[in-house]
Amino acid sequence: MKKVLLGVVGLIALGAAPALAADLPAAPVYKTPVMTPAYYDWSGFYVGLNAGGGSSHNCWDNVNVNSVPVPTVREGCHDATGGLAGAQLGFRWQSGGWVFGVEGQGDWANLTGSNASIPVGLIAAFPLLTNQTKIDAIGLLTGQVGYAFNNVLWYVKGGGAVTDSRYNGLITGTNTLIDTARETRWGGAVGTGIEVGFAPNWSVGVEYDHLFMGGHNNNFTAGGTGAVLTRIDHISQDVDMGTVRVNYRWGGPVISKY
Repeated sequence: MKKVLLGVVGLIALGAAPALAADLPAAPVYKTPVMTPAYYDWSGFYVGLNAGGGSSHNCWDNVNVNSVPVPTVREGCHDATGGLAGAQLGFRWQSGGWVFGVEGQGDWANLTGSNASIPVGLIAAFPLLTNQTKIDAIGLLTGQVGYAFNNVLWYVKGGGAVTDSRYNGLITGTNTLIDTARETRWGGAVGTGIEVGFAPNWSVGVEYDHLFMGGHNNNFTAGGTGAVLTRIDHISQDVDMGTVRVNYRWGGPVISKY
């Protein structure tokens, strides 16, 4: 009898087990969070250094000799070339892939070039004359609009430009100074560049700029004394410059999103 009761209890237990298992809640499934790649944020202030080279195209037209107006005579054109180096300071802010910014840049320059003046005997005492242009400094104040592909930024820029220029009249062959003029000239600038972030706060890039500096009348005085006017030349100028840039940025760190 006892064996029969034990058998019945065993059968009941076996039959109830599936029902009890069906009533248990399903085991929770845990998913590992999917991490999206970190993206580079270009927002923030930055400061950096740049170095490169430039070329300035200058054309001289004589309009006055010894305080006497004369018909405009083309004296010739030349390219003033050389190196430049300086620094930049700016601020950028990013909205989606678009990046906007403002920047100031100042460069020491050593752009020099000359040509023999075409009108022989322009100044009677010195019949062989060489015209020389020297640009000592360049400044830019520009706005930027760009698009970022993560840590790669392509941008265009535009704004104002300034050059510090000296113009010399030299005796051809001996380079003896006859007369000189100096000016700070204002104009416009456009440019484009590519910048790559290689660390959370560091970036390196290359940039090209063209400066439209227009044409101005420049008063030349003997030996640069400012006392005796020798001539007035209308000088047109533009500048092309290419630089390699390294920037350090603060603000807008690399961000990871889940």
